[in-house]
Amino acid sequence: MTLTMNKITQLRSAFRKAAFLTERFLSLKKRPAPRASISTGPQQQHETFYEFRTYSIQPHLNTAFLKLTNEKIHLRTAHSELIGYWTVEYGGLNQVFHIWKYDSYAQRASVRASLAQDPCWIEQYISKAMPMLSSQDNEVTYLVPWSKIQKPPKEGGVFELATFQMKPGGPAVWGAAFQAAVGTHTGSGYTHSVGVFHSEFGQLNQVHVLWWYKSADERAAIRHKSHGDVRVVAAVRESAAYLVSQKNKLMFPCAFSPIK
Repeated sequence: MTLTMNKITQLRSAFRKAAFLTERFLSLKKRPAPRASISTGPQQQHETFYEFRTYSIQPHLNTAFLKLTNEKIHLRTAHSELIGYWTVEYGGLNQVFHIWKYDSYAQRASVRASLAQDPCWIEQYISKAMPMLSSQDNEVTYLVPWSKIQKPPKEGGVFELATFQMKPGGPAVWGAAFQAAVGTHTGSGYTHSVGVFHSEFGQLNQVHVLWWYKSADERAAIRHKSHGDVRVVAAVRESAAYLVSQKNKLMFPCAFSPIK
């Protein structure tokens, strides 16, 4: 059968295309399979973590609990470092909030084991304090990479624990916007940040900012003023795009609190 020139041209084109596709397929098979890479932003560079503890006290035993804790807290701090201990004034009635620092999970396990074998701690404090409580809660947190513990410029004043529930995804999603919002507040001189913490165990995707003010009235005045600052408004608006919910507590430091 005689092929026309047009048919021959079509066949040559089809052969060339088939050869090209075959060569491409073989070259792709030789390539190493891509590895999945999941990143949540800047990573924790050390093992140090901070345990947040919140105790709810039976209302009629609030004074007795605080008195006992003030007298016996040294039995607890002999085992590990206390960062701060506060009573909650607004945002939770009859509550105390405290932060403990640990160098590793192994250290915390060792501390808990030692406390369980400490007769003074058990007899003089735990046996008396536990019946005074109605509930206990804890959370493991890390300082975000761009924050560190900074004591207030002077003792006294009030502390606000602001808690932000962020959208899933971690700091890779909302980290830059949140850092900008915090930095705008501190950089503009509105307030002092004691520390910014990111949850590891407990409610995930939570960020806690511990703020310090000279007084509750100063906080109210600062919030009123900052809400009119276009820099703060712009930074907060961008961060709020990743926000699910938020809550806060206004707290007073106990006399024995290292940070006060």
